[in-house]
Amino acid sequence: MDDSINRQEQIQQVVWWHWHRRLYNWVVHWADTRFGMLALILLAVTEPICVPIPADVMVVGMCLGKPKRALRYGLTCSLFSVLGGTIAFSLGLAIGPERVVQFFEQISFGPIDLARRAQQALELYQKWDFWAISISALTPVPYMIFSWVGGMAEVSLLKFVGISVIFRTMRFGGEALLFYFFGERAKRLIEKYFNTATVVVIILLALVAYAVKQLGHLFAG
Repeated sequence: MDDSINRQEQIQQVVWWHWHRRLYNWVVHWADTRFGMLALILLAVTEPICVPIPADVMVVGMCLGKPKRALRYGLTCSLFSVLGGTIAFSLGLAIGPERVVQFFEQISFGPIDLARRAQQALELYQKWDFWAISISALTPVPYMIFSWVGGMAEVSLLKFVGISVIFRTMRFGGEALLFYFFGERAKRLIEKYFNTATVVVIILLALVAYAVKQLGHLFAG
């Protein structure tokens, strides 16, 4: 009850022009209501499409209130986040790389060739699609941007969904596990070690990918 009152006070105290912070507080306050699960699902779906507030805030808020339901919240957020990412991917696919380049050709000015840079960005995404999707799904890098661009770059939808399921589950499921086992202390652990943990995971993934590549060459020879 006290947490709910404090959050309401935070919403009222933020000055009106700090719209992003007010939106953040408004989103979090739903965790204290009976519509918390619905709000979590809506945020998880819309975040990869157009909402700048990470779904983590709802997962953390709801897990703090009911740690024993944390796994349910984490898995729900993971699955609906991938659904939202798939919608954004499909919209990007409908736009296609040709329209992206044409758009930047029309607004290019001066010595900066925006169309060429847009084309290079799409080509880089196609080349490094696994890393682009996995890093954006796991870390604070905006998953929304890479979901849209993934479709624009016309990467494999199956690959996008598969990688997203794995790494979004690692992210939200990992947060949920911390709250399930550690409760209130998990919030401090996430705030203190989240970035470090994601860097370690990415390094491990790089090592695994390198090992798989080397094994492939070995067996091919």
